[in-house]
Amino acid sequence: MSIKRIFPSANHLQPADGEPFRSVITESVEAAIVAWYVKSGQRISAHLHPEGQDTWTILSGHGQYQLDAAGSSKQITAGDVVVAHKGEVHGVLNTGPEPLVFISVVCPALSGFELLESQYAHTET
Repeated sequence: MSIKRIFPSANHLQPADGEPFRSVITESVEAAIVAWYVKSGQRISAHLHPEGQDTWTILSGHGQYQLDAAGSSKQITAGDVVVAHKGEVHGVLNTGPEPLVFISVVCPALSGFELLESQYAHTET
């Protein structure tokens, strides 16, 4: 039996109007690998995973990465690896003119998802 182990990320990048589209590349019990294409001005709303970690590898673009429920944020850019540990709030607003493209690894795959009710703030730290 052959298991697919190499996945061209470009095959999974799906621009969308409104909310960015969560494109699952592959998923197992251990992890969910997701491609994100966030257009200029789009956001991934602040949320957390109560039972796992979400690690982003930024491939292109930049944005304001939300660090906590208060809306504190930091600039992220191509080449950054960004980690939200179990239960840590995170989200992003694409503040650049080009798409923000990244790969997300959520471990374990069934880490849960809780959306924050507060709006994204632009408090840079």
